[in-house]
Amino acid sequence: MTRSESNPAPRTGLLPGMLGTGDIIFMILACAAPMGVLAGIIPLAFAFGNGAGMPGTQLGICAVMLLFAVGYVRMIPHVRNAGAFYAYIAASLNKEAGIAAAYTAVLAYICAGTSTLGAMAFFAADFLRGTFGIESRWELWAAAGIAIIAWLGYRKITMAAKVLTVALLLEVGLILLIDCLVLYEKGFSGLDFNSFTPSTVFAPGLGISVIYAINGCIGFEATAIYQEEAKDREVTIPRATYGAVLILGTFYVLSTWCLVLAAAPDDIKAVAAADPGRLVSGIAARYLGEVGRDALNLLTVTSLFAAALGFFNNITRYMFALSRDGLLPSPLGKAHSVHGSPYMACGLLTGIFSGIVALFALAGLDPLLNLAASLSSMGAVGLEILLTATSLSIPLYFARRNEFSPSKTAAPLVGGILIAIATYLSLRNYSALTGTTLLAINCLPVLFLAVAALGLIHGVYLRKCRPGTYAKVGATQVEEGLSTGNVHAAVAKATA
Repeated sequence: MTRSESNPAPRTGLLPGMLGTGDIIFMILACAAPMGVLAGIIPLAFAFGNGAGMPGTQLGICAVMLLFAVGYVRMIPHVRNAGAFYAYIAASLNKEAGIAAAYTAVLAYICAGTSTLGAMAFFAADFLRGTFGIESRWELWAAAGIAIIAWLGYRKITMAAKVLTVALLLEVGLILLIDCLVLYEKGFSGLDFNSFTPSTVFAPGLGISVIYAINGCIGFEATAIYQEEAKDREVTIPRATYGAVLILGTFYVLSTWCLVLAAAPDDIKAVAAADPGRLVSGIAARYLGEVGRDALNLLTVTSLFAAALGFFNNITRYMFALSRDGLLPSPLGKAHSVHGSPYMACGLLTGIFSGIVALFALAGLDPLLNLAASLSSMGAVGLEILLTATSLSIPLYFARRNEFSPSKTAAPLVGGILIAIATYLSLRNYSALTGTTLLAINCLPVLFLAVAALGLIHGVYLRKCRPGTYAKVGATQVEEGLSTGNVHAAVAKATA
């Protein structure tokens, strides 16, 4: 090691070739927090949605996400930028729209990451109290979580990938064990497939179930954020995207169905409504005893920690990409000389996470009912908006190139329309996501309009006053980087 880690010389890019397909899949799945979704979101869908039809709803949403993924991966050879959503929209629509999407994405991911930290801190304190009878403050758990996440984010991405892999395997392994025990107990003759019939899926409450189903799947789109650090990105990123959707979808469909079987299809709605927070832990206790219940509660904490770490990595790389393209202060575009991590962005995000948590703590608000509920809903809606915009912009990109095919135009167009419907349902039923009638909480999505407007204004300013920076927006920054000649050509085109 020739340079001190405490005084690193900045790199122009992240370390290439660090992540394989499996690494990225595990990081994306951990970010989705499957244990947290199954224990926290699915019971609410049972209670307030279409009940036993939730497994079929999950299957339909998985198909919609695959339609999105088909077009999403077709953009990879054309847009080589770690900004993902932002870069795709900038290339497909215009740079002003791309900047608006960039700021929306950062805000949405920050909301999602901070809400996950709040939930983790709540469940950590609850686990210690329920298992050992020890009282602890949630703020201490949040602070510890932020410190560990910041340290892992500062190190090489492979270290975070290993931590996320272990956490994911443990939580998924326990749930699959419960699934197997449920299926074994029921036997083939006891299996009920009505959860996948149209009459059950399209029962009253389908709209609410769609909201929860799509929110549980959000996160797989972050595969493109890691293309600069991927091995053979044009092969690795598509495989990781399809793999994440298929594995996540299969897990949710199977596990949700097994929960329906364990509680009985006719009773699942009433059972979940009676105590949604303990539905999954109660089933775990029935099949694995008290040890199984405690293990599930502990793995819920580790699942949420892994999700917070995943969001941290996503956000810092978004900040890195935006800084390198001239949209955020230049220090955020520095990569560590040894670890190849966006260490300056890590420092800023650590401060942001700490500040948000501190504000909720000083106000005496609840980490689950206030912090997690309000910000998770806002983050989910923001990402749904971005999924919609990205999916609908992809067909435009290829249409301008006179490239028409089912994968480049039809699939992303249909997927975008369906995601747009889900986004509309989320906004219309936003109070169902937050669980409150407080106007201040339920009006938070309006902030996305303000942020998007600022992005558009910033884009117009750059186009008129700083054409050099405007030319770099969404430009190729993976592999060879943006050469001086390419910048001059882009500037000439932008100012023509």
